[in-house]
Amino acid sequence: MNAQSFRIFANRVQAGTELAAAVATHHLATPLVVLGLPRGGVPVAAQVAHRLRAPLDVLVVRKVGMPGQPELAAGAIASGGVIVRNASLPADAVSDVEFARLARRELAELERRERTYRAGLPPLVLRDVNVVLVDDGLATGATMLAAVEAARRGGAQRVMVAVPVASSEAAARMRTAADAAVILLVPPSLGAIGEFYDDFAQLTDGEVLRLLHEPRT
Repeated sequence: MNAQSFRIFANRVQAGTELAAAVATHHLATPLVVLGLPRGGVPVAAQVAHRLRAPLDVLVVRKVGMPGQPELAAGAIASGGVIVRNASLPADAVSDVEFARLARRELAELERRERTYRAGLPPLVLRDVNVVLVDDGLATGATMLAAVEAARRGGAQRVMVAVPVASSEAAARMRTAADAAVILLVPPSLGAIGEFYDDFAQLTDGEVLRLLHEPRT
C-alpha cells in the first residue's frame, strides 16, 4: 500500500495544524516546551507551539547514514553527546569502528547547526519540563529516539513524541521510548516521508531561524 491510499498533507504547516489539534487533547501540564527537530520538524512544531501557547525551540539531531545508503539510518546523534544505533539492522550491518567514523562526520554538522540555531536564544533547559518532540515524519525513528534520549538526559519530566506520519516500526518504538506518542498516520508500508506531502521542499537555516524568532500569540 502506498501513500496514495492515505490522506496527503498539503505541506508541513497543514500537517502541523492537524497534529496540534491532536496533541491539544492531551491537556499537557506546564512548564511545557515544544522542540522541533531541524530542519523539517520546525514548521510542524511551530503550529503545535502556537496551539499550546508554549515556547518553541529546537533539539538538534543528525542521522548517521549507512555506508553507500545514506538515506538508511545506521543510527543517530543528538545534542548532549547522545548516540543511538538502529536496532532493526543486523548486528554486523556496520562495524563499531565504521559507525564511529560516520558519527564523527555528522557531529561537525550537528555542532554547526547548534551554533547557528542557538544564536540569540537562551540555553535549552529541560529539567522538570514537559517536552513535546516534533518532526515531519519518521521512517526508522532513529533520530527521534536520539532526541528522546537527549530530552531524558536533560532532565525532562515527561516526553511526548508528535509526528504527522510514521512507519509502523517507528511508531512502535516511539510508544515504548516516550511517555506518549501522537501519530496521525501509520501506513502499513512507508517508502519516503515526502510521499505523504504535496509540498515537501527542504528548508534553509534562515527559514528555521525565522520560525524560532517569530513572536508567539
